[in-house]
Amino acid sequence: MKNAPRGARWLVPLALLIVWLGIGGILGPYAGKLGEVATNDQAAFLPRNAESTQVLEARQAFDQSETVPAIVVWTADNGRVTEAQQAAATQAVGEFAGRPGFVGQPSPALVSKDARAMQAVVQLEPDLGEELPAVLDEVRAAARGVSGTGAQIAGPAASQADLSDAFAGIDGLLLGVALVAVLLILLLVYRSVLLPFVIILSAVFALGLACAVVYALAERDVVRVDGQVQGILSILVIGAATDYALLLAARFREELAAGKDRVAAVLAAVRRSAGAVTASAATVALGLLALLASDLTNNRALGPVGAIGIVCAVLSTLTFLPAVLVVFGRAAYWPARPKPSDATVEGHGVWRRVAALIDRAPRRVWISTALVLTAFAAFSTTLSSKGVPLDEIFVNDAPSVAAQEALGKHFPGGSGNPAVIIADADKAGEVTAAAERTEGVAAAGAVSASGRPGAGEPLVVDGRVRIDATLEAPADSDAAKETVQQLREDLHAVPGADALVGGYTAQQYDTQQTAERDRTVIVPVVLGIILLILVLLLRSLLIPVLLVATVALNFLATLGISALVFEKLLGFSGTDSSVPLYGFVFLVALGVDYNIFLMSRVREETLTHGTRQGVLRGLTTTGGVITSAGVVLAATFAALTVIPLAFMVQIAFIVAFGVLLDTLVVRSLLVPALVMDIGPKAWWPSAPARKRQSNTAAAERRNVHA
Repeated sequence: MKNAPRGARWLVPLALLIVWLGIGGILGPYAGKLGEVATNDQAAFLPRNAESTQVLEARQAFDQSETVPAIVVWTADNGRVTEAQQAAATQAVGEFAGRPGFVGQPSPALVSKDARAMQAVVQLEPDLGEELPAVLDEVRAAARGVSGTGAQIAGPAASQADLSDAFAGIDGLLLGVALVAVLLILLLVYRSVLLPFVIILSAVFALGLACAVVYALAERDVVRVDGQVQGILSILVIGAATDYALLLAARFREELAAGKDRVAAVLAAVRRSAGAVTASAATVALGLLALLASDLTNNRALGPVGAIGIVCAVLSTLTFLPAVLVVFGRAAYWPARPKPSDATVEGHGVWRRVAALIDRAPRRVWISTALVLTAFAAFSTTLSSKGVPLDEIFVNDAPSVAAQEALGKHFPGGSGNPAVIIADADKAGEVTAAAERTEGVAAAGAVSASGRPGAGEPLVVDGRVRIDATLEAPADSDAAKETVQQLREDLHAVPGADALVGGYTAQQYDTQQTAERDRTVIVPVVLGIILLILVLLLRSLLIPVLLVATVALNFLATLGISALVFEKLLGFSGTDSSVPLYGFVFLVALGVDYNIFLMSRVREETLTHGTRQGVLRGLTTTGGVITSAGVVLAATFAALTVIPLAFMVQIAFIVAFGVLLDTLVVRSLLVPALVMDIGPKAWWPSAPARKRQSNTAAAERRNVHA
C-alpha cells in the first residue's frame, strides 16, 4: 500500500469510514433499545438445578393464574388497630377485585399479634411492565384512606417496581455519564481537541454494533439480557474500546514523530499494536466466556454478551480508528502536534524518573510493593459474600424496603416471603406437622384453592400440594437460611413425601452455595486462559506465570481494601454472592491488559536493547498511555454508581479501584522491577531474547539509566 497510487491508498480508509458511518447511523439507536428485550424476573438470578428452582417451576401449577403479590401494610398511628379500621382496610383493598391489572379477590386485612398493624395481600398481573408503578399507586392511595393509619406496600410487586425504577433510564444516563467522564479525561490528558472526540466516536460505534448484535440474539432467545448485564455491557465496551484506541493512537503518534507519512504511520501503528490489542481482548472475551461454566443464569448471560462487546470494540479500534487517523493525520493531535521527542524515551520525563527509581534498586522496589499488597490482601478474608440484606439492596430509600421493615416489626420476620414446600398430597399432614416442629418456623399450612394457606381443603395438583411455612427470622437473614437448611433436612426425612423446599430464603441460600461452587470452577479456568494467551504472546513461560501471580495479588489486595471500605465507610454488611466472581473476571482479565501492553513493548525493546534497557524503555514509552487507559477504564466503571443498587456500587468500586491499583502500582512498579531483578532468565525459554541479550550486554553495562 505504501507504493500504491495515491487514489488507491485512500480507497480502503474511505471505504471503512463509509461502512462505519453506516453502522453508526443504522445500528447506533440499538444502544438505547436493549431495555426492550431485557428481563429482570426472578428466574434470571437462580441456579439451574437447585432445589429452590425446582420449587419455583413446580409452584406454577398451583397458581390458577400467574400473579405477583403486593402486601399492603397498615400501622396504627396511635395505640391499637380498631375493628372499624380492620373493616375499612378490608373494604379498601376489596374494591380492586376484578379491576384491570388485578387477579382474584384480595385477602382480608389481618391484624398482628401486637394489634398495632394490619396486612393484606393483593394479587397483580405479572406482565404489567411500565404500568406497575401506577397500579401500586392506586392501591397505596386506597389503603391510605383508612383513617388513623399509615399505609405502605411491600412484597415482590413493590420490590419489582423499585428495581425497575432503579434501572429506568439506564441507557441514556449511564452512557452519558460514562462518555462525559471519558471525554473530560482525554481532553485533560492529551490537550487535543479532535482526538478525544474521534476516540469517543469509535467507542460509540462499537457499542452500537454490539447492542444491535445482542438485541438480535436476545430477541430470538439465543442470549439473555437483564438490567445488570445491560449496564455492564455499556461500560465494558466504552472502557475497552477507549483503552485499545489509546494504545493505537499513541503508537501512531510515535510513528508520525519519527517522520513517517500518515499512511505509513497508520500501517506501522496497527502492525505493532494489533498483537497486544487482540491478545488483551482475547483475555477479556475468553475470561467472560468462562462464565458459561456458571450454574447461575445471569452469570451465564453476561459471558457471551460481554464477549460480543469486546469483539466489537476490537473491530472498531483496528478498522474505524485507523481510517480516521489516515484522514486527519497530524491534525488529529492539534494543537499538541507530534514532536520528534515523542518517538524516543527522552520526552517522557515522569516515567524516566520512575524507570530510574526501579533501575537503582529493583529488588527493593518489588519486595516492598509486594509486601504492601500482601498486607491489604490479608483483609480479603473478611469480605462477606453471603448476600445483601433486603434493606441494603438499594442504596437510596426504596419504598419497598421501608414497607418490609414495617411488616417485620409487627409480623413474623418471614411474613410475605414464606418458605414454599411442594410435597405429595398423601403426606401433606405429616409434612405440615414436621415443618411446624422445625425450630425457626412460626407457622405452616397447606395452600387452598383460594390461594391462602390453611383456608380450606388443600389444593391438589397432579398429586402434589403446596405448603407455605412462615419463618420467625427475616427472610434475608442468616438465621432464616439456617432454618431453611434444617427444614430441608427434616422434610427430606419424611418417608414418601418427596418434599422440596423453596421460596425467597431458599433461593438466597442456593444462590450463595452455587456462587461458591462457581468460584472454585471458573477462577482456575480464567487463570488458565490468561496464562495460555500470555505464553503465546510473549513466547516465555516464566514471565506469564509472574504476570498472572501479580494480577491475582492485585485482586486479593483490592478485595481486602473493599472489605474495609464497604464496612467502615459505606455501611454494607456484605456483598452479593456474585460480586467476588464478577470482580475477579473483570479485574484480572482487564488488569492483564495493561501488563500485556507493557510487556509486549518490553519484549520488542529487549530484542534490540537487551532485558534491562528493554524494561526501562518499555516502561518509559508506555507509561503515559497505559496510565491514561487505566484512569479512563476506572472512570467508566465508576459510572455504574448512577444505578442505585448495592450490587452495581460494589462492582464499580472493586473494578475502578483495582484498575487504578494495578495501573499505578502493579504495572508501574512491581512487574518491571521484578522482571529487571530476574534479568534475561525471565524470558526463558525465549531464545531470541537470550541471543540478543548477549549481544547487548556490554552496551547495558555502559548505560546507567534509561
